[in-house]
Parts: sequence; structure tokens; C-alpha cells
Amino acid sequence: MLDRTIPFYNTILKCSDYRHNEVVLPDGYSIVSYRHGLEKEWARMEFAIGDFGSLEEAELYFAETYLQNPYMFSRILFAVDKDNNVAGSCIAWQDLKGESKASSLHWLVVDEKYQGIGLGRALSTAVMNIYAEHEALPVYIHTQPWSWKAILLYLSLGFKLQKTDTFSHYENEYDKAMTELRKVVSEEQYELMLQLSET
Repeated sequence: MLDRTIPFYNTILKCSDYRHNEVVLPDGYSIVSYRHGLEKEWARMEFAIGDFGSLEEAELYFAETYLQNPYMFSRILFAVDKDNNVAGSCIAWQDLKGESKASSLHWLVVDEKYQGIGLGRALSTAVMNIYAEHEALPVYIHTQPWSWKAILLYLSLGFKLQKTDTFSHYENEYDKAMTELRKVVSEEQYELMLQLSET
């Protein structure tokens, strides 16, 4: 479970060089695109980790942000098990960087009872493959120190922490974020984060 006692600071990552990779899933799992009704599963997962104050708020956000544009349906991915239970989700979103569009790996979430079996990596890879197919690099991520496990995942996929660069409306708080990350990751992991930081 996410430790939200870790202070929130805007943490920005960017991947500028990525080639299509195989999506590796545990036996019995698959990745599907959005279909009617899956917004309720997305809302359930995001509410469970505290990103929204209620299920209704999460569903409304999803409907207002994504369901107005059918173009997005193929870019909203869900990991499901053999019984079609939803285990996680990730979105290939188009945000803004100034007046231009910016690709963004968005809202990666894995249900707590399905964590630790590689679904986060599989979903992230599937989203990145969409961007590779459409030649839509670089790809940005906005996150925060309490998602340090996800940050390590993103770094392993080719992302780099940004010291100054940002996108959308986010203020880059790299120095403050790194101060908090140093408190919660191992020394080896922190050194890796430093090595994979760029201006």
C-alpha cells in the first residue's frame, strides 16, 4: 500500500528513447482496451489508493476526462485475469507542454491483491508501445515520492528523473522530492536515481 505520510512533491520523469518491447504477463492475464463499464473498475482502484474522495468522484472524473473522446478508448488499458477480473490500469494520455502536446504515461494503478507479479511493468510497457508505434516521444510522467516503487519501475523502462524540465501545469520539485526519496529508498537505489537524473 502507498505510504502517503511521505510528503508530496511534484516529481517529473521523461523518456526520450524507447523502442517497442514485448509485454510480459503472468499466466492467465491479458491486457484489454476500455469497454463500457470498466470506468467503475478504474474508479474502484483509484478510490482504494486514496486518489479520490469517493467512488462517485472518481467515476465522474473518468467520464468527463476520457469518455467524451472515443479516440481515447484504445489508449486506456486494463490488465485482467482469466475470469475478467480487473487487476490494474494505465493510460496513454496526451497532455500539454506549453502550446504543444506532450505524451504522458498516466494513472498507472494495480489493485493491491495483484501487486508484485509484474502487472505494473506489463501495463507501462503496453502504454509505451503505443507511443513507439505512433512515434510520439518523448513521454512524460508526473508522480511523487510516495510512489518510489513506481519511480524505480519507470527508471528501468528508460525514463530519467528531470531536474528542471516539466509539462502540463506541474512545478518541478526535484530537489525536495529527492530529499524525501533518500529517506525511503536504499543507498543503492538513491544512487541509481541520481545517475538517472538529467537537466
